[in-house]
Amino acid sequence: MSYETNCPFCNPTKDHNQNIVVENKTCYFLQHDKQQDVLEGSGVIVPKQHRATTFDLTKDEWDDTYELLQKAKEYLDRIYAPDGYTLGWNVGEASNQSIQHSHLHVIPRYHDEPLAGKGLRHWLKQPENKRVRK
Repeated sequence: MSYETNCPFCNPTKDHNQNIVVENKTCYFLQHDKQQDVLEGSGVIVPKQHRATTFDLTKDEWDDTYELLQKAKEYLDRIYAPDGYTLGWNVGEASNQSIQHSHLHVIPRYHDEPLAGKGLRHWLKQPENKRVRK
């Protein structure tokens, strides 16, 4: 089994603020109490084995990620009743992957948010983000 001693996603029960909401054979859907103040209901789907990036997932982990995404949505719809979702993976330093263990962000969105209607691409499409090619 691939495992990293200091990885928070390899050790989800070591942090008392991190909750395993639902799991299947190869993945967890986790919510962290300290992430719930601004991103209410947000969580991540992670493989149980250490995979540095999304590109390292096995076919079974992809299938189980899909299965957990459906279960996470059922749970979030029931508990939080969001108006939409933002889903995403950050892969690599340039994409702001801060934990080197693959994780799919599942972020409920609400019509009454100040940034409602602004998705991932909104931030990336800002003029100040345009590359200057050499």
